[in-house]
Amino acid sequence: MLIRRASIEDLNEILEIYNQGIEDRLATFEEGLKDTDYMKNWFAVHQGRYAVFVAVDSDGEIIGWASINPYNTRHVYDGVGELSIYIHREFRGKGIGQILLNVLEDEARIHNFYKIILFTFPINTLGLALYQKLGYREVGLLKNQGRLNERFVDVMIMEKLLFNEEYYL
Repeated sequence: MLIRRASIEDLNEILEIYNQGIEDRLATFEEGLKDTDYMKNWFAVHQGRYAVFVAVDSDGEIIGWASINPYNTRHVYDGVGELSIYIHREFRGKGIGQILLNVLEDEARIHNFYKIILFTFPINTLGLALYQKLGYREVGLLKNQGRLNERFVDVMIMEKLLFNEEYYL
C-alpha cells in the first residue's frame, strides 16, 4: 500500500468513498450524495497545509483518504485542524485508517498545527477504537446533535495535542 498526497485526478475515487460514508450513516450527518462539482470545490480548499492523502492498493485503486480541514476561520485557531478519514467499505478494519492518521499527524506538525480535533458518532466503533489507540482523548459528548433517518444522534468530540508539554510553555 502507498500513501500519497491526493491530486485532482483522484477526486472520483475520493467521491465514491465519501458517498459510501454518507450511505452507511456512520461518519457524517450529510444525507445527500455528493457530486464532482462539490468535490472540486472541496479540493480547492484542501491545498497547502489543509492536505488530503490517499491510500492506494497494489492495483492502483484508492481504498481510503484522510484530510486536515480548517476548524475555524478565526486567526486564534490557526493551529487547530479538524480531521476526516474515510475508508472504502471493503477495506475497513484493516489498519488503513491508522496509517493515514499517522501521516496526517506528521503533516500537521510540519504545518504548525498543535492540535487535531474530530467529531465522531459514538456508534462508529471502528473509528473510536482507532482514535483511542492513537492517543485521542474524549473531550465531551453533544447529546442529540443532529438527526439521521429521523433519529437523534450524539456526537463525540475528541482531540490530540501534537507536541509535548514543553512546547506549550
